[in-house]
Amino acid sequence: MATQLTVRKRGLAPPEGRRRSPLARRDAVAGMLFVLPCFALFLVFRFGPAVAGSLLGFFDYQVGGSAKWRGLANFRRLWHDPVFWSALKVTLLYALFAVPTTIAASLGMALLTRRGFRGVRFFRSIFFLPVITSLVLTGAIFRWVFSAGGPWSTVMGWVGLGHTAWLEDTTMVIPALALVGVWSRFGYGMLILLAALQNVPRELEEAATMDGAGPWQRFRYIVFPQLRPALFFLAVIETTMSFQAFDSVYMMTSGGPAHASYTLVFDLYEQGFKYMDFGYSGAIGLALFVMTLVVALIQRLILGRDT
Repeated sequence: MATQLTVRKRGLAPPEGRRRSPLARRDAVAGMLFVLPCFALFLVFRFGPAVAGSLLGFFDYQVGGSAKWRGLANFRRLWHDPVFWSALKVTLLYALFAVPTTIAASLGMALLTRRGFRGVRFFRSIFFLPVITSLVLTGAIFRWVFSAGGPWSTVMGWVGLGHTAWLEDTTMVIPALALVGVWSRFGYGMLILLAALQNVPRELEEAATMDGAGPWQRFRYIVFPQLRPALFFLAVIETTMSFQAFDSVYMMTSGGPAHASYTLVFDLYEQGFKYMDFGYSGAIGLALFVMTLVVALIQRLILGRDT
Protein backbone atom coordinates (compact mmCIF):
# COMPACT_ATOMS: atom_id res chain seq x y z
CA MET A 1 0.00 0.00 0.00
CA ALA A 2 2.82 2.41 0.90
CA THR A 3 4.55 1.67 -2.43
CA GLN A 4 1.33 2.34 -4.37
CA LEU A 5 0.81 5.68 -2.60
CA THR A 6 4.43 6.67 -3.28
CA VAL A 7 4.07 5.86 -6.97
CA ARG A 8 0.89 7.95 -7.21
CA LYS A 9 2.47 10.90 -5.44
CA ARG A 10 5.41 10.89 -7.80
CA GLY A 11 3.04 10.90 -10.78
CA LEU A 12 4.25 7.55 -12.16
CA ALA A 13 0.85 5.87 -12.15
CA PRO A 14 -1.35 6.36 -15.25
CA PRO A 15 -4.13 8.90 -14.80
CA GLU A 16 -7.55 7.45 -14.13
CA GLY A 17 -10.68 8.79 -15.80
CA ARG A 18 -8.96 11.69 -17.56
CA ARG A 19 -11.48 13.94 -19.28
CA ARG A 20 -11.15 16.50 -22.00
CA SER A 21 -10.91 20.06 -20.87
CA PRO A 22 -13.66 22.48 -21.95
CA LEU A 23 -11.17 24.19 -24.27
CA ALA A 24 -10.32 20.91 -26.01
CA ARG A 25 -14.00 20.07 -26.46
CA ARG A 26 -14.68 23.52 -27.87
CA ASP A 27 -11.80 23.15 -30.34
CA ALA A 28 -13.13 19.74 -31.42
CA VAL A 29 -16.61 21.15 -32.03
CA ALA A 30 -15.16 24.10 -33.96
CA GLY A 31 -13.11 21.73 -36.12
CA MET A 32 -16.17 19.62 -36.93
CA LEU A 33 -18.15 22.73 -37.85
CA PHE A 34 -15.41 23.77 -40.29
CA VAL A 35 -15.33 20.28 -41.84
CA LEU A 36 -19.12 19.89 -41.98
CA PRO A 37 -19.77 21.97 -45.16
CA CYS A 38 -17.15 20.03 -47.15
CA PHE A 39 -18.44 16.75 -45.80
CA ALA A 40 -22.02 17.70 -46.72
CA LEU A 41 -20.96 18.67 -50.25
CA PHE A 42 -19.12 15.36 -50.59
CA LEU A 43 -22.22 13.44 -49.51
CA VAL A 44 -24.55 15.37 -51.81
CA PHE A 45 -22.42 15.60 -54.96
CA ARG A 46 -20.10 12.57 -54.79
CA PHE A 47 -21.26 9.83 -52.46
CA GLY A 48 -25.00 10.32 -53.06
CA PRO A 49 -24.87 10.17 -56.87
CA ALA A 50 -22.51 7.18 -56.71
CA VAL A 51 -24.96 5.23 -54.55
CA ALA A 52 -27.95 6.34 -56.65
CA GLY A 53 -26.18 5.37 -59.87
CA SER A 54 -25.36 1.93 -58.47
CA LEU A 55 -28.96 1.37 -57.38
CA LEU A 56 -30.20 2.32 -60.86
CA GLY A 57 -28.61 -0.89 -62.11
CA PHE A 58 -31.43 -2.80 -60.43
CA PHE A 59 -34.19 -0.71 -62.03
CA ASP A 60 -35.63 0.09 -65.43
CA TYR A 61 -35.61 3.88 -65.48
CA GLN A 62 -36.29 6.44 -68.19
CA VAL A 63 -36.01 10.21 -67.75
CA GLY A 64 -39.37 11.59 -66.69
CA GLY A 65 -40.80 8.14 -66.06
CA SER A 66 -41.12 5.91 -63.03
CA ALA A 67 -38.47 3.43 -61.91
CA LYS A 68 -39.47 -0.23 -62.20
CA TRP A 69 -37.67 -2.88 -60.20
CA ARG A 70 -35.88 -5.38 -62.46
CA GLY A 71 -33.61 -7.16 -60.00
CA LEU A 72 -30.66 -8.75 -61.79
CA ALA A 73 -32.16 -8.46 -65.28
CA ASN A 74 -29.79 -5.66 -66.31
CA PHE A 75 -26.80 -7.70 -65.16
CA ARG A 76 -27.99 -10.79 -67.02
CA ARG A 77 -28.32 -8.62 -70.11
CA LEU A 78 -24.81 -7.33 -69.42
CA TRP A 79 -23.44 -10.86 -69.26
CA HIS A 80 -24.81 -11.70 -72.71
CA ASP A 81 -24.00 -8.33 -74.34
CA PRO A 82 -21.11 -8.66 -76.85
CA VAL A 83 -20.69 -4.87 -76.91
CA PHE A 84 -19.98 -4.88 -73.17
CA TRP A 85 -17.32 -7.58 -73.48
CA SER A 86 -15.74 -5.78 -76.43
CA ALA A 87 -15.66 -2.53 -74.40
CA LEU A 88 -14.16 -4.43 -71.45
CA LYS A 89 -11.43 -5.82 -73.69
CA VAL A 90 -10.66 -2.34 -75.05
CA THR A 91 -10.56 -0.88 -71.52
CA LEU A 92 -8.18 -3.56 -70.26
CA LEU A 93 -5.96 -3.14 -73.31
CA TYR A 94 -5.85 0.61 -72.79
CA ALA A 95 -4.95 0.14 -69.11
CA LEU A 96 -2.28 -2.39 -70.05
CA PHE A 97 -0.62 0.24 -72.24
CA ALA A 98 -1.22 3.32 -70.10
CA VAL A 99 -0.62 2.25 -66.49
CA PRO A 100 2.92 0.78 -66.73
CA THR A 101 4.03 3.50 -69.14
CA THR A 102 2.71 6.29 -66.91
CA ILE A 103 4.38 4.84 -63.81
CA ALA A 104 7.66 4.35 -65.68
CA ALA A 105 7.57 7.91 -67.04
CA SER A 106 6.68 9.31 -63.62
CA LEU A 107 9.51 7.41 -61.95
CA GLY A 108 12.00 8.45 -64.61
CA MET A 109 11.09 12.12 -64.36
CA ALA A 110 11.13 11.97 -60.55
CA LEU A 111 14.63 10.50 -60.55
CA LEU A 112 15.74 13.01 -63.16
CA THR A 113 14.49 16.04 -61.21
CA ARG A 114 15.38 14.67 -57.77
CA ARG A 115 18.83 16.20 -57.68
CA GLY A 116 19.18 19.91 -57.32
CA PHE A 117 20.49 21.64 -60.42
CA ARG A 118 19.98 24.97 -62.08
CA GLY A 119 16.46 25.25 -63.46
CA VAL A 120 15.11 22.12 -61.75
CA ARG A 121 12.00 23.95 -60.51
CA PHE A 122 11.29 25.16 -64.02
CA PHE A 123 11.47 21.62 -65.41
CA ARG A 124 9.23 20.29 -62.63
CA SER A 125 6.66 22.94 -63.50
CA ILE A 126 6.84 22.11 -67.21
CA PHE A 127 6.42 18.40 -66.52
CA PHE A 128 3.40 19.08 -64.29
CA LEU A 129 1.74 21.46 -66.77
CA PRO A 130 -0.15 18.71 -68.73
CA VAL A 131 -1.89 17.64 -65.50
CA ILE A 132 -3.70 20.96 -65.19
CA THR A 133 -4.41 21.25 -68.92
CA SER A 134 -8.02 20.60 -69.93
CA LEU A 135 -8.47 17.08 -71.29
CA VAL A 136 -10.90 18.44 -73.86
CA LEU A 137 -8.24 20.82 -75.16
CA THR A 138 -5.63 18.05 -74.97
CA GLY A 139 -7.86 15.75 -77.00
CA ALA A 140 -8.48 18.39 -79.65
CA ILE A 141 -4.74 19.06 -80.03
CA PHE A 142 -3.72 15.41 -80.20
CA ARG A 143 -6.49 14.64 -82.67
CA TRP A 144 -4.61 16.94 -85.03
CA VAL A 145 -1.21 15.56 -83.96
CA PHE A 146 -2.24 11.98 -84.84
CA SER A 147 -4.14 12.89 -88.02
CA ALA A 148 -2.98 11.77 -91.46
CA GLY A 149 -1.21 15.08 -92.15
CA GLY A 150 -0.23 15.77 -88.55
CA PRO A 151 3.24 15.94 -87.00
CA TRP A 152 3.19 12.37 -85.69
CA SER A 153 2.40 10.84 -89.07
CA THR A 154 5.04 13.03 -90.68
CA VAL A 155 7.70 11.86 -88.23
CA MET A 156 6.64 8.24 -88.71
CA GLY A 157 7.06 8.72 -92.43
CA TRP A 158 10.58 10.09 -91.96
CA VAL A 159 11.65 6.96 -90.07
CA GLY A 160 10.07 4.66 -92.65
CA LEU A 161 6.92 3.62 -90.77
CA GLY A 162 4.48 5.18 -93.20
CA HIS A 163 2.14 8.17 -92.99
CA THR A 164 -0.54 6.27 -91.11
CA ALA A 165 -3.18 8.16 -89.16
CA TRP A 166 -3.07 6.26 -85.85
CA LEU A 167 -6.56 7.35 -84.82
CA GLU A 168 -7.96 5.79 -88.01
CA ASP A 169 -6.08 2.51 -87.54
CA THR A 170 -7.83 -0.16 -85.45
CA THR A 171 -4.46 -1.50 -84.30
CA MET A 172 -2.76 1.76 -83.35
CA VAL A 173 -5.67 3.77 -81.93
CA ILE A 174 -5.28 2.33 -78.40
CA PRO A 175 -1.52 3.07 -78.21
CA ALA A 176 -2.25 6.59 -79.46
CA LEU A 177 -4.88 7.17 -76.76
CA ALA A 178 -2.57 5.62 -74.16
CA LEU A 179 0.22 8.02 -75.12
CA VAL A 180 -2.16 10.92 -74.61
CA GLY A 181 -3.12 9.52 -71.21
CA VAL A 182 0.54 9.16 -70.23
CA TRP A 183 1.30 12.71 -71.35
CA SER A 184 -1.60 14.16 -69.37
CA ARG A 185 -0.96 12.24 -66.11
CA PHE A 186 2.74 11.50 -65.65
CA GLY A 187 3.36 14.87 -63.98
CA TYR A 188 1.07 13.95 -61.09
CA GLY A 189 2.88 10.67 -60.56
CA MET A 190 6.20 12.48 -60.77
CA LEU A 191 5.22 14.72 -57.83
CA ILE A 192 4.06 11.74 -55.75
CA LEU A 193 7.29 9.83 -56.33
CA LEU A 194 9.41 12.94 -55.94
CA ALA A 195 7.93 13.49 -52.49
CA ALA A 196 8.67 9.86 -51.61
CA LEU A 197 12.25 10.19 -52.88
CA GLN A 198 12.86 13.10 -50.51
CA ASN A 199 12.32 10.67 -47.61
CA VAL A 200 14.96 8.20 -48.77
CA PRO A 201 17.94 8.60 -46.38
CA ARG A 202 20.92 9.94 -48.29
CA GLU A 203 23.22 8.27 -45.73
CA LEU A 204 22.16 4.82 -46.98
CA GLU A 205 22.97 5.69 -50.58
CA GLU A 206 26.29 7.24 -49.62
CA ALA A 207 27.22 4.17 -47.57
CA ALA A 208 26.28 1.89 -50.47
CA THR A 209 28.38 3.99 -52.84
CA MET A 210 31.37 3.68 -50.52
CA ASP A 211 30.83 -0.10 -50.47
CA GLY A 212 31.06 -0.18 -54.27
CA ALA A 213 27.36 -0.34 -55.20
CA GLY A 214 26.54 1.04 -58.63
CA PRO A 215 23.51 3.17 -59.59
CA TRP A 216 21.35 0.13 -60.38
CA GLN A 217 22.23 -1.64 -57.11
CA ARG A 218 21.49 1.51 -55.12
CA PHE A 219 18.15 1.93 -56.85
CA ARG A 220 17.15 -1.73 -56.54
CA TYR A 221 18.12 -2.36 -52.92
CA ILE A 222 17.78 1.09 -51.32
CA VAL A 223 15.56 3.45 -53.32
CA PHE A 224 12.94 1.07 -54.72
CA PRO A 225 11.95 -0.54 -51.38
CA GLN A 226 11.38 2.95 -49.97
CA LEU A 227 9.10 3.77 -52.92
CA ARG A 228 6.79 0.77 -52.57
CA PRO A 229 3.97 2.63 -50.72
CA ALA A 230 4.05 5.49 -53.23
CA LEU A 231 4.16 3.08 -56.18
CA PHE A 232 1.20 1.14 -54.80
CA PHE A 233 -0.79 4.36 -54.41
CA LEU A 234 0.16 5.46 -57.90
CA ALA A 235 -0.71 2.08 -59.41
CA VAL A 236 -4.19 2.18 -57.90
CA ILE A 237 -4.78 5.78 -59.00
CA GLU A 238 -3.53 5.18 -62.55
CA THR A 239 -5.53 1.98 -62.92
CA THR A 240 -8.68 3.76 -61.78
CA MET A 241 -8.05 6.65 -64.17
CA SER A 242 -7.38 4.26 -67.06
CA PHE A 243 -10.59 2.34 -66.40
CA GLN A 244 -12.45 5.66 -66.43
CA ALA A 245 -10.95 6.93 -69.70
CA PHE A 246 -13.57 9.00 -71.48
CA ASP A 247 -12.57 12.59 -72.31
CA SER A 248 -9.80 11.75 -74.76
CA VAL A 249 -11.88 8.96 -76.34
CA TYR A 250 -14.86 11.28 -76.77
CA MET A 251 -12.78 14.09 -78.26
CA MET A 252 -10.43 12.06 -80.44
CA THR A 253 -12.24 8.96 -81.71
CA SER A 254 -15.83 8.76 -80.34
CA GLY A 255 -15.20 5.05 -79.86
CA GLY A 256 -13.98 4.39 -83.40
CA PRO A 257 -12.77 3.25 -85.75
CA ALA A 258 -15.05 0.19 -85.77
CA HIS A 259 -15.42 0.29 -81.96
CA ALA A 260 -11.65 -0.21 -81.59
CA SER A 261 -11.54 2.48 -78.86
CA TYR A 262 -15.03 1.88 -77.44
CA THR A 263 -14.29 1.80 -73.68
CA LEU A 264 -16.58 0.83 -70.81
CA VAL A 265 -17.17 4.43 -69.73
CA PHE A 266 -18.00 5.39 -73.31
CA ASP A 267 -20.46 2.50 -73.42
CA LEU A 268 -21.93 3.72 -70.10
CA TYR A 269 -22.25 7.23 -71.54
CA GLU A 270 -23.99 6.10 -74.71
CA GLN A 271 -26.40 3.78 -72.90
CA GLY A 272 -27.38 6.54 -70.49
CA PHE A 273 -27.34 9.71 -72.58
CA LYS A 274 -27.82 8.46 -76.13
CA TYR A 275 -30.27 5.60 -75.64
CA MET A 276 -31.62 6.95 -72.28
CA ASP A 277 -31.37 3.49 -70.71
CA PHE A 278 -30.18 4.63 -67.28
CA GLY A 279 -30.84 1.28 -65.63
CA TYR A 280 -28.49 -0.56 -67.96
CA SER A 281 -26.02 2.30 -67.73
CA GLY A 282 -26.05 1.96 -63.93
CA ALA A 283 -25.38 -1.77 -64.27
CA ILE A 284 -22.32 -1.02 -66.40
CA GLY A 285 -21.12 1.50 -63.81
CA LEU A 286 -21.52 -0.98 -60.96
CA ALA A 287 -19.68 -3.68 -62.91
CA LEU A 288 -16.87 -1.21 -63.58
CA PHE A 289 -16.67 -0.36 -59.88
CA VAL A 290 -16.43 -4.01 -58.88
CA MET A 291 -13.76 -4.64 -61.51
CA THR A 292 -11.73 -1.64 -60.31
CA LEU A 293 -12.01 -2.82 -56.70
CA VAL A 294 -10.84 -6.34 -57.58
CA VAL A 295 -7.86 -5.05 -59.53
CA ALA A 296 -6.93 -2.72 -56.64
CA LEU A 297 -7.01 -5.68 -54.23
CA ILE A 298 -4.78 -7.69 -56.56
CA GLN A 299 -2.36 -4.78 -56.75
CA ARG A 300 -2.39 -4.64 -52.95
CA LEU A 301 -1.38 -8.30 -52.77
CA ILE A 302 1.37 -7.94 -55.36
CA LEU A 303 2.85 -4.50 -54.75
CA GLY A 304 1.49 -3.27 -51.43
CA ARG A 305 2.19 -6.32 -49.32
CA ASP A 306 4.64 -4.47 -47.06
CA THR A 307 3.01 -1.01 -47.15
